[in-house]
Amino acid sequence: LSITGVLKSVNQFLNIRLDLINVLDESRHPHMMMVKNCFIRGSVVRYVQLLAEHVDTQLLEDATRRGM
Repeated sequence: LSITGVLKSVNQFLNIRLDLINVLDESRHPHMMMVKNCFIRGSVVRYVQLLAEHVDTQLLEDATRRGM
């Protein structure tokens, strides 16, 4: 199952919350067509791919400074 969406949060267990999701193969997963947001348990995630143009590096830098 491949899902795209807007990343809303990730916690220390790598649990992911996505909004505005889109399932890439809807014919195999028709039950997901009406879902608009989801929570994905970190232990079931194989990998996460982020497109460079969609990553706000300034926001990431600010967040890492606050975390220190």
